[in-house]
Amino acid sequence: MKMKNLISNIQSDEVWDSAKHSYADMLLEKYDSEEVRDFLFNEFKKTGDYYYCKLIKDKDTLVLDSRKPFEYEVGTFKKSVNPDVDNFREFPKYLNKLNKNKSIAMFCTGGIRCEKVSAFLEKKGFKNTYHLKGGILNYLKNVKKKGSLWKGECFVFDNRISLKHGLVTGTYSMCSGCRKPISFKDKKSK
Repeated sequence: MKMKNLISNIQSDEVWDSAKHSYADMLLEKYDSEEVRDFLFNEFKKTGDYYYCKLIKDKDTLVLDSRKPFEYEVGTFKKSVNPDVDNFREFPKYLNKLNKNKSIAMFCTGGIRCEKVSAFLEKKGFKNTYHLKGGILNYLKNVKKKGSLWKGECFVFDNRISLKHGLVTGTYSMCSGCRKPISFKDKKSK
């Protein structure tokens, strides 16, 4: 019960709204490693500074998509990399391989996962970590498609499935077989 209270008190931007509670429940179900629990639920005094488009355009910055691979396939920022981990417990192993002096700009759907990953990295001695305030949803809400660094749509954990710029409902639907988002093109393939 104590952990559930901690999650429900996580401050998030208003873009999560009604999805906040189902997201918190998902966090409780998925993250069962002690190390991951520690960095998700402990209060960190410092998290990575919020970054801007200029930073992610820099060729020396690692742009890290901290979401799952299927979310990354629906859409992501140009030049971003995805650690290709299906379970958040695998994340620390990937993060430990990174250069502690390189600028790392992270992002996720609503800003919660990347903020916690940023805090974890700083705790491990990384010097230049940044995360997108409010996550992709805040970016898509406030940045026009023309000139945007975003490509594709953003997967969301509700019945809208995906969103486009302006938070307009996207074109993806949910496959009833694999329970992953599929595009119109995917539906036409054999």
